[in-house]
Amino acid sequence: MGITSFADEIAKNKRSSLFLAIVVSLILFFLVYFIIFFLLPELVLVALPISVILIVVYTYSSYRFGDRVVLSATNAKLAQGREYQYLRDVVEGLSIASGIPAPKIYVVESEDLNAFATGRNPQNASIAVTSGLVRSLNRQELEGVIAHEISHVKNRDILFMTLVAVLVGLAAIVSHLILRSMWFGGRRDSRDRGGIMWLLIIVGIILAIFAPIVVRLVQFAISRKREYLADASGVGVTRYPEGLASALEKIGSVNRGKMKVSEALSHLFFVDPKKSSLDSLFATHPPIGERIKRLRAM
Repeated sequence: MGITSFADEIAKNKRSSLFLAIVVSLILFFLVYFIIFFLLPELVLVALPISVILIVVYTYSSYRFGDRVVLSATNAKLAQGREYQYLRDVVEGLSIASGIPAPKIYVVESEDLNAFATGRNPQNASIAVTSGLVRSLNRQELEGVIAHEISHVKNRDILFMTLVAVLVGLAAIVSHLILRSMWFGGRRDSRDRGGIMWLLIIVGIILAIFAPIVVRLVQFAISRKREYLADASGVGVTRYPEGLASALEKIGSVNRGKMKVSEALSHLFFVDPKKSSLDSLFATHPPIGERIKRLRAM
C-alpha cells in the first residue's frame, strides 16, 4: 500500500463522511416532519425550522463527540494501572511506528475477543479492546490486532464509521417513533386529511420495517473493503502477517457472537461481535477464513 493509495483512501473517507452526514440529516428531517405531522399538524410551520436547527446541531455533535457516544454505549473504561501497562506499551510502540499520536486506550469487560477504534481523526482517536482479548492473545497476536485498529485511525476510517454508528442508528430509532406517534396524532382529523394521512402512515410503516435492514446494508457497504485494507496496512507496520492470522484463528474458535452490543455499532469492531440470521446476506465483516487466507498469502 503506497503513500498515494493511503492519501486517496483518506480523501475518500472524508468525502464519504460528508456525504453520509448530509444524506442522513435529510432523512432525519423527513422523519421528524412525519412525526410532527401526526402529533402537531397545526404547528408544522413553527416546528420544522426548529427541527432543522436541532438536526444540524446533532450532526455536528456526532462529528465532535460521536466517539464518546460509542465508548459510553460499549461501557468502555480507560485502561489504567499496572494490569494494562503491557497493552499501553504495545499501542504506544505501534503508534510511533505508524507515525500517528498514540490513541487513548480503553477496555471493555467481555470474555469475547474483540477490539474497535473510534474518533474523528488521529489526533482525537481511541482504541478499545475487550478484557478477553488482552488475556488470551500473545504479544505477536495482540500487536497484529492493535496494528489493524491503528490502521483504521491512520486511514481515517474512524470518522466515517463513527458517524454511521451514531447518525444511521438514530435514523432507525426515529423511524420507529413514527409508528408510535401516528396512533396518537394520526387518527385526529382523519376526515379532513383522508388519503394523505393514510399515505403517510404507510410511509411510516415502511420506514419502521426497513430501517434496520437499511442500517445493515450501509454497514455492509462500508466495512468489508476497509477490513481488508486495515489487515494489509497493519501487517505493513508489524511486518509479521502470522501474528494477525493467528489472532483471527484464536478469535474464530473462542467467540460466540454474544457480546451485548447494539447492531448499529457492529461494523466498528475487529470482528462482528454478534451473529444473526442476517449475517450471510449483510455481514459487516469479511469471513475470518478469507482474511486468514489473504494474510498467509502475503
